[in-house]
Amino acid sequence: MRTVSLRRRVTLTAAIVSGIALVVVAVVVHGLFAVVVSRSEDTTLTDRVQLARQLATQKTPPRELIARVDNRSVRARLVLADGHAYGSLTPYRESQNVAKTRRVTLIAPGQLNHSHLTVQIDEPLLARIGSRLVWVLVAAIAAALLLIAGGLWFGVRRALAPLDSMTRLARDIARGHRGSRLSPDRTDTELGRTASAFDEMLDALEGAESRARSSEQQLRAFVGDAAHELRTPVAGIRAIAEAVLHQPPDADPEERQRMYLLLAREAQRAGRLVDDLLDMARIDAGLQLHTEPVNLYELTGIQLDRVRMLHPGVDFRLDGDPVHTIADPERIGQILMNVLSNAGQAMPVGGTVAVQVRADDDLARITVSDTGPGVAPADRERIFDRLVRLDQARETRSGGSGLGLPIARGIARTHGGDLICTEPEGGRGARFVLTLKIS
Repeated sequence: MRTVSLRRRVTLTAAIVSGIALVVVAVVVHGLFAVVVSRSEDTTLTDRVQLARQLATQKTPPRELIARVDNRSVRARLVLADGHAYGSLTPYRESQNVAKTRRVTLIAPGQLNHSHLTVQIDEPLLARIGSRLVWVLVAAIAAALLLIAGGLWFGVRRALAPLDSMTRLARDIARGHRGSRLSPDRTDTELGRTASAFDEMLDALEGAESRARSSEQQLRAFVGDAAHELRTPVAGIRAIAEAVLHQPPDADPEERQRMYLLLAREAQRAGRLVDDLLDMARIDAGLQLHTEPVNLYELTGIQLDRVRMLHPGVDFRLDGDPVHTIADPERIGQILMNVLSNAGQAMPVGGTVAVQVRADDDLARITVSDTGPGVAPADRERIFDRLVRLDQARETRSGGSGLGLPIARGIARTHGGDLICTEPEGGRGARFVLTLKIS
């Protein structure tokens, strides 16, 4: 790190920046001057031409006409039909086209009829004016830079006086006094902004440290819960496998088949939990979507057909309109399957699950309402936490891991939408609403 005097660096930097700003202003002023001059030239030429036409209609003699048109800022040349020429604009200068020129033919009674008039801006005069403007701008910039540099050299010294006290406080903080802050009285100065930014950085670091500890605790809890969830099916697989291995050769084939079936179920339960954990990891890392045009009404109908086979005692109904959007159909189907399966598992025989697909402005809404036991208002947000189950009996029936709804919400938010649990109509059952953007 270079340790050049901060006073010099600030003064030099400010002088350079000021110089650049002044040069830019000078360039802009010079450019605006050029624009104004160009418009003035056009106006002047137009006025001279109009004056010549007016004088021509009044039968003004050629010498008098050219005397009134040809002045200090405009050179003019009048060539009559018989070839006689008047004015200070020479043919050579006219042919060079070094300045704005306008040529007109005068139509008037008398000898001015069909005469040719050429008017041209006096370029040397404008060049002298432009040159003087440039020198004035250069002198103004030089004087301004000297004043700025001198003022900064003496002003920065006083402005940097609190730097030593800031250094002492920073060293105290580095030694472990985390609660200390610089707390500047003013934040509208360079040092004040630096001190305020330093305090904000400390607040952010302490906040990040606190969040990291909290995240670490949550991760440990999640890993512990996941290990606990996996331990149950793994223990079952181990116990059944040992029982199968210790069966005598002449064991009942039906009993052996039952043991194989239990082993497959426990393995399937462990596999589902591993898949859910992988889905949560993918969502945390940034889920990759494979989007395509999707008819949400048709996709919902397909998922309903699947869940009807899993819960034949529940009446699943679909209502709504075809709603098209751009999404990942497999992931949207996963959301619907999780929500519908939860609803089916909570339903007694003869229960009803109503699904409605609607478009609301630029949002697609899929509402799933059931007639089951419902979700208490205090738990409608908590059920989206990981490994949360509200009903232990439901866990026994479904073998769920408590990750279905968190996964569904994560997929919905990855699509730019959301999944929420809201107050059901009539106060009975549960009501989930999936919203997606209509692309």
